[in-house]
Amino acid sequence: MWMYLGLLSALFLGLHNLCKKHAVQGNEVFPVLLGTTTAGFMLLLPFYIGSLTSPEFMQKIGFYVAQISWKVHGFIVIKSMIMASSWLLAYQALKHLPITIVTPIRSAGPFFTFIGAIFLYQESPNFLQWVGFFLIIFSVLLYSRVGKKEGIDFKNNKWIFAIIGATFLGASSGLYDKFLIQYQDLAPQTLQFWFCWYTVLILLVILSITWFPNKEKRKAFKWRWTIPVVGILLQTADYFYFKALQDSEALIMLLSAIKRSQILIAVLIGGVVFKEKNKRKKLVPLIGIMLGVALILYS
Repeated sequence: MWMYLGLLSALFLGLHNLCKKHAVQGNEVFPVLLGTTTAGFMLLLPFYIGSLTSPEFMQKIGFYVAQISWKVHGFIVIKSMIMASSWLLAYQALKHLPITIVTPIRSAGPFFTFIGAIFLYQESPNFLQWVGFFLIIFSVLLYSRVGKKEGIDFKNNKWIFAIIGATFLGASSGLYDKFLIQYQDLAPQTLQFWFCWYTVLILLVILSITWFPNKEKRKAFKWRWTIPVVGILLQTADYFYFKALQDSEALIMLLSAIKRSQILIAVLIGGVVFKEKNKRKKLVPLIGIMLGVALILYS
């Protein structure tokens, strides 16, 4: 069941990436990020209010947001800081790079998660899983050759380094999620609500320094309908992902890889919607990535 939940998460993540590309294209990144996170928080706020006013009903329907200790609050603040940093880097990269380049690089995330899962949680991969992960990494390297044909030099482009940093931080957060869900016994909706709350606070501090005082930047911001949709889709994807992690048999290394199947939506649909170049050439490494994911799933 946790694998099916992982696939559902991948579906919503793929749609989330398409909307995110539309939201940030030619737009101010920081207020877009604040808008998406606030939309996710507003989606979860009724569950928190309901948990205060009608706790029995919320427990019955499975959306009770529990009260947690200050220690656990501290753990969630750490996650918020990691993900806020990852999103800031990813959104900036997505603004300046084609989605068909950004998404495949992000697909290398399972490799970092894979290594962390071995050393932190003693998850045991088999031979085919090793092959699958290295096939994913090799396919991402093939994308760098395609990227150069679009005028993107992977060695000298700062946005490439930004998306690599975002990928590493995202993978670290994925490993941390297993600790929060399985070792701290946090329900998905509890983790999501407090995570969104602290992330909104962090972003407000950043924007109060970098964006709110700057009149020109405020005028440059364009409101788009995809901004709140991004936040809603992300929280939906995270809910299924966290539900999958609640299963004691769930392996974070495999869940991380399963989520990479979102690349199908980003490359196939995104390439058409945003009219990006070299779509056919990108199908070769795309197939490699999907084979890597398939090996991990069916090994």
